[in-house]
Amino acid sequence: MVKNIIIGVGNLLFCDDGIGVIAIAYMKENFAFSPELELLDGGTLGFNLAEYFLEYDNVFIIDTISANDESGTIYKIPSDELLGSSRYKNTAHEVEVVQMLEACELHGKRANITVFGIIPKDINSVKIGLSESLHVKFEMLIQAVIEEVEGLGVKITRKNNRSLQGIVNELSLGDRVDKKME
Repeated sequence: MVKNIIIGVGNLLFCDDGIGVIAIAYMKENFAFSPELELLDGGTLGFNLAEYFLEYDNVFIIDTISANDESGTIYKIPSDELLGSSRYKNTAHEVEVVQMLEACELHGKRANITVFGIIPKDINSVKIGLSESLHVKFEMLIQAVIEEVEGLGVKITRKNNRSLQGIVNELSLGDRVDKKME
């Protein structure tokens, strides 16, 4: 049986840097997958994500990327392109993904990995939520991931219509509830 996973990477507390985490929460709430597809909030796990690169057949990563382009621009980057280029090794996330790919090469097995990256506007402000340019492109990013996953024969159906802002509000509230309980 083919194992597929979508991993959202980033730090929810730094505006656009949290897009991967927000995307996973949004997809969990709004879509059903058949056969079942794992959705993982990879947050800032970094090298701890390497096991997924070895365990799964197809890994899709949603993250911000740095490239000399307009904020909100969406990229689809296959793992072979990541390995062969220094173009995408500018941030800690990007370096970690490439280093994990290289480490998996040593094991002789790794997943088919595709990064869906978006150019951020703001990864410095301490704020849960997205800048306007990423907010506007969010549905396009989700649709790009869905189309790629459907290409593997996974049927994806919408089960809810929770808004992006509703998901962000829930993530923000969840953060505050956790702090009050400590």
